[in-house]
Amino acid sequence: MALHAVSPAAASSPPRAFSVLLPQRPGCAYLAKQLVLTRSSTNFMRLQGGTMHSDKRAVLTHATIEEIEAEKSVIEDQAKEKMDKAIETVQSNFNTVRTGRANPAMLDRVEVEYYGTPVNLKSIAQISTPDATSLLIQPYDKSSLKLIEKTIVAANLGVTSSNDGDVIRITVPPLTSDRRKELAKTVAKLAEDGKVSIRNIRRDAIKAYDKLQKEKKLSEDNVKDLSADLQKVTDEYMKKIESIQKQKEQELMKI
Repeated sequence: MALHAVSPAAASSPPRAFSVLLPQRPGCAYLAKQLVLTRSSTNFMRLQGGTMHSDKRAVLTHATIEEIEAEKSVIEDQAKEKMDKAIETVQSNFNTVRTGRANPAMLDRVEVEYYGTPVNLKSIAQISTPDATSLLIQPYDKSSLKLIEKTIVAANLGVTSSNDGDVIRITVPPLTSDRRKELAKTVAKLAEDGKVSIRNIRRDAIKAYDKLQKEKKLSEDNVKDLSADLQKVTDEYMKKIESIQKQKEQELMKI
C-alpha cells in the first residue's frame, strides 16, 4: 500500500492524524495505529509491512501562467518568423514560373557556372525588359555571353534566345494549353514544398515544448494546450500558401 504526497499548495498546512488498520499476521485481529503525516513537498511517505518509510523524490514544479506565456511567446514568435520566411520563399519561387509576359524574375533561379563557381545570373549580367514579350541580358563580362545563353537554354524555361555578340535577347512566346498545365503542376509542387517547410517548423517548435516538459518547466497539459495553439498558427500559414498558389494558377489561366 502506498501513500502519495499531497500537493505543494497544501504543504504548509498543519500535520493531520488519521487511523490506518494494519494486519499483524494472518488470522489475527487488525491493529489500529495512529499515524501522523508531515505534509512535505519533497518527502513521500510510504507504508510497507507496518513500518513508515520516507523517500525523497523529484517533485514537478508547475510553471505560473506568466512563465507559460513567456515560453509560448518565445517559441511561437520564432516559429512565425520562420514561417514568414517560408512564405517569402514560396512567393519568390512562384515569380520564377513564367507567364506570357516577360519578367526578369523568371531568371531568378538561373545559376551560371562562372569560372568554376555557380553564381546567380543577376550578379554577372544586367537584365532589362524592352517590351512585354522579351528580355535583354547584357553580361558585364562579354566572354561569358555564350555560357550564359547555354545555361538559359538548359534551364528549360520555355523561351527562345539569340545573341548578337553583345547582348542576349530572350523571347517569351505565348503559353500553349499543354504548357499551362505543366506550369500549373510546377506551381503545385512549389506550394507543397512550402507546406512541408511549415510542417517542419511546427515540428521543431513542438520539440522545444517537449524539451521544456522533460526539464519539468511545463506539464503535459501545458504542452497539449500550447501545441493546439501552434496548430492554429500552422493552419493560418497553410491557408496563406494555398491563397498565393490559387492566385498564381489564376494568373496562368488568364494569359
